[in-house]
Amino acid sequence: MSAQDDIHIADLNDPILTPVQQAARDGAEQFPVDLSEAGVLGEAAERTGLSDFGAEDFRQRLGVQLESVNEDEGLGAVGRISVYRDLVRYAANRLRFEDLLKRHPEILDVEIRAPIIIGGLPRSGTTHLLNLIAADTRLRSLPYWESLEPVPDAGEAPGEGGADPRLVRCQEGYAQQLAMMPLLKNMHDMAPDHIHEEIELQGLDFSSYLLEWIATVPRWRDYYLAQDQTPHYAYMKRVLQALQWMRGPSRWVLKSPQHLEQLGPLRSVFPDATVVLTHRDPISVVASAATMLAYGDRVRRKRADPPAVAAYWADRVETLLRACVRDRDEVPADQSVDVLFHEFMADDVGTVEGIYDVANLEMTSSARAALDAFMAANPRGKHGRIVYDLKGDLGFDPAALRERFAFYFDRFPIREEAH
Repeated sequence: MSAQDDIHIADLNDPILTPVQQAARDGAEQFPVDLSEAGVLGEAAERTGLSDFGAEDFRQRLGVQLESVNEDEGLGAVGRISVYRDLVRYAANRLRFEDLLKRHPEILDVEIRAPIIIGGLPRSGTTHLLNLIAADTRLRSLPYWESLEPVPDAGEAPGEGGADPRLVRCQEGYAQQLAMMPLLKNMHDMAPDHIHEEIELQGLDFSSYLLEWIATVPRWRDYYLAQDQTPHYAYMKRVLQALQWMRGPSRWVLKSPQHLEQLGPLRSVFPDATVVLTHRDPISVVASAATMLAYGDRVRRKRADPPAVAAYWADRVETLLRACVRDRDEVPADQSVDVLFHEFMADDVGTVEGIYDVANLEMTSSARAALDAFMAANPRGKHGRIVYDLKGDLGFDPAALRERFAFYFDRFPIREEAH
């Protein structure tokens, strides 16, 4: 890739809004949302025509999430609408899932067999690794469009040409996102058919770290970290069973950065999983994640504050990594793989072959051809590369941040990256 493909977001701290972004902010002010339990659950019930949410314990977690969001005084109208839509979607998905489970209890007999589960810092190659492995059609994976609405509405007819209406809605949303935030595809392209994180399914049980990505919610973060997440991983597994019951194959490839701090619950719920942990210079991770989030904040929040975003995610990355270092050896060596970012970037398909060796999955000629085809169709940086300015844009001294993460460099042979 040439330097002309590099993109620096020059207005990160003092955004110059496009007409589309300004119109979105102005328009959202005209549509306040009811971020209350009654508002969220009432809308979900009306949307689905269902009323049984299953076990009631989720209401406490939803209540903490709502309280946290309502405490976020910097969240703008667009941000509040985004949170409201997500929470209503989770509640509606829960209603549909619980209804499906009542009608088909045999779903719980479905076996989730020896999944390959990827954990690693955000922006450390986990998404690329997931999508690369998912190109092997012997494995079941979760496309983004399906993660947003995992259980179809039985009363909804297919679209033109038999298109799944859930996919059509996701395609429409993707087009709107690109129009509003065109550089997001350079940082984390959310194309409808890309393979997504399964913790989106934990949203149905209102317990994951996802809310932290769209609002400043320290109350929720602290509550989530204080709770045993095993029951919520088990709920997610039941949704995976339903998805596998609807459509195979029977062996999954999954991933989420959240798994770094939840290796205990992950192992408890998926004891036969092959756990793959990616490792990258965390300074690059903080710079990348904070830049991406700060770019979205120009629309989502009342004002952009990239240094505050970077400070929050430096803390959050440290929490993830300290948990990983603490718990790494609890995962058996014959069921786990550590993947160094620089080695993965040097040999993508070879890295997958090493994972397959541990997972007892043969690298067939057809599987290798599928992985090679994926790499040819998805060259690194095909949309252009965002250049991050840790000190100028985000207010961090790279040397001080590196010292903060010394414990992680001491544990894993990570290559330092230039900053």
